[in-house]
Amino acid sequence: MIFLRRRFISENPIVAKIEYWMKITFVFILILFIDSVNRVYRVQLELLAATEQTSKGAAVMGHERLEVQARKFYSQRNMYLCGFTLFLSLILNRTYVMIIEVMRLEDRVRAYEGTKKDTKESEKLAVAGKPGELAALKKKLEQKEQDLQTLKKQSEQLHKSYDELSDKYAATQKDGEARKSK
Repeated sequence: MIFLRRRFISENPIVAKIEYWMKITFVFILILFIDSVNRVYRVQLELLAATEQTSKGAAVMGHERLEVQARKFYSQRNMYLCGFTLFLSLILNRTYVMIIEVMRLEDRVRAYEGTKKDTKESEKLAVAGKPGELAALKKKLEQKEQDLQTLKKQSEQLHKSYDELSDKYAATQKDGEARKSK
């Protein structure tokens, strides 16, 4: 079940097409955001010009000021909506990339540990070696450690035997010297 989900997310051509169209949509939203920022700037300049006219003595009618305020509100609303949509699409894209990366790394770890066999991903990992190589190397290492322990025991026994034989030889030499001196 998990394998099917991974395969669906990472290798499905439909998901790849959706990702492609999301990138195109991202570009359009970026263009809309730039346009809405430009409109907010123009409406702000228009509103500033209208307030300067009222300070010079020319009265601006209420409906004209109301219309400029409404355009300002709409342009700001569009800018915020495009900005949030742009931000959320960036988050969505980054999340998708991170999910794909996590799945790739999990497959790589499985290939290193030897828990996944005969997969396309493990064949691609020439650096990692064959699947199960790490597990085989761990077994070899355990075998070498066991051999080392066995050699240490044998060495201790040989040293003990050598000490016993050298003590016996020294005792016979002392006995031989004691007999010669008598």
